[in-house]
Amino acid sequence: MTKSILKLKRVSILCILLLALLNITAKAQQVVSLQQAIDSTLKNNLTIKQAKLTESLAEADYSQAKFNQLPSITANPQASYNFGRSVNLTTYSYSSQSFLYVNGQASVAVTLYQGGQLRNQIIQNKLLLDVDKGITAKVRNDLLLNVVTDYLVILTDQDLVIAAKQQIDLAKITLDRAEKNFEAGNQTRADLAQAQAQVSTAELNLTNAQNQVDLAVLILKQYMEMDPSKQIKVEKPDISKLTDVRTVYDATEVIKTAFAVNPDIKLSELQQQTYAQAIRIARGNYYPTVSLFGGVGSNYSSLVKNKLVGQTDAYNHLLGVTNTSKDQVFSAAKFSDPIYTNNYPFFNQFGDNFNQSVGVSVQIPIFNRFLARTSVRKAKLNYEYAQLSTALAKNTLSKTIIQAVLDLQAAEKSYQSSLQTFNSNKEALNITKQRYDAGLVNTLNYNTALTNYNKSQNDMIAAQYQVIFRSKVIDYYVGNPLVL
Repeated sequence: MTKSILKLKRVSILCILLLALLNITAKAQQVVSLQQAIDSTLKNNLTIKQAKLTESLAEADYSQAKFNQLPSITANPQASYNFGRSVNLTTYSYSSQSFLYVNGQASVAVTLYQGGQLRNQIIQNKLLLDVDKGITAKVRNDLLLNVVTDYLVILTDQDLVIAAKQQIDLAKITLDRAEKNFEAGNQTRADLAQAQAQVSTAELNLTNAQNQVDLAVLILKQYMEMDPSKQIKVEKPDISKLTDVRTVYDATEVIKTAFAVNPDIKLSELQQQTYAQAIRIARGNYYPTVSLFGGVGSNYSSLVKNKLVGQTDAYNHLLGVTNTSKDQVFSAAKFSDPIYTNNYPFFNQFGDNFNQSVGVSVQIPIFNRFLARTSVRKAKLNYEYAQLSTALAKNTLSKTIIQAVLDLQAAEKSYQSSLQTFNSNKEALNITKQRYDAGLVNTLNYNTALTNYNKSQNDMIAAQYQVIFRSKVIDYYVGNPLVL
């Protein structure tokens, strides 16, 4: 009795541990819906982050183009200690004295006219910013389509896994019956081997289907920049009803709408406008540049010890002495003697030497080795190339949309056909199974009916999701939300 109780306790503890482990595993496996996959991709995908960084760089260039209209202000203070024989920068005379020299200059300049290049550059940089925004939108839309496509692949493969498991169950039932009939002598070794092969084939189909699911889930994780080791489970929406999936489209109307909303066309048109603006910028090189400038400056030299503050008037001025008597000779004319201070401080001298300037500068291009003409020609060629790129993008999109509409129509017809085939094979299998149980048909006939049923089931599942995928492709081109 005691042993039984201990055994029961051990079993209870083991059950509790197993339940806890299952609970932990269930919590660790994250359920991801299509909307969550889309949101996570838009938030974490590195390609989108790169596009946004490029967009930020273009925004900085646009801001700088506007700042280029502002004046430029520079200051150039300098100080030097001079010794040996050098020029006194205050008196501009050579001397062998050592002295300190301080000089300060400040200037301001603003471009008044530059052939319209400043304004045209602002417009072009704004267009370039719009181009990068268009690239970001294209990256987002392409990723959305990829996520939806991969999500549908996962759902398709998961249904194929379920179908493969059902096929294994049917094959095992057939094998069990074949083993019993073989033991009873009602079937041959070949019939038994065929039933065993049917089980092996079903198990192989399950392995292949599960591998396809794992691969599609890995791709989805890469879009979301998720840890590959993290376990996720894709939420299956209710897609059993195909009535909500639109399968009839007018290709002309789809193309017209796509030209207005598709990011590829918008991007091509913006790039074309950018090159048109580049022509105006290049033509600005033919025109002169007019600038307004002004400046202030001052200097200080340690050689200037005294400051002239005034002068004295006098009438007696020694002119010389006579040759014979050596008498002094004075001038009767009025003269002035300068009056200096004994000290000339730095700030006083710097303030006294303060100077200002203002002026207008005109730079006229006369001959620049045909650089202006070449730049204009290249800009025009780039514009023509952009025009062709836009036309090519529209032609490519038109062909793609027409093909997508035809593919959707073909997918709908294929689904209806595969659905009828599946229902027929399902009924045929039920009848064959009843006759097989009654001993009216052999194992070969039953296995053939089972194989046909399995194949038609897989084809029907694939065709069902193919209709949804083709419809979502049309939604992508006309700008509809990609939801299930």
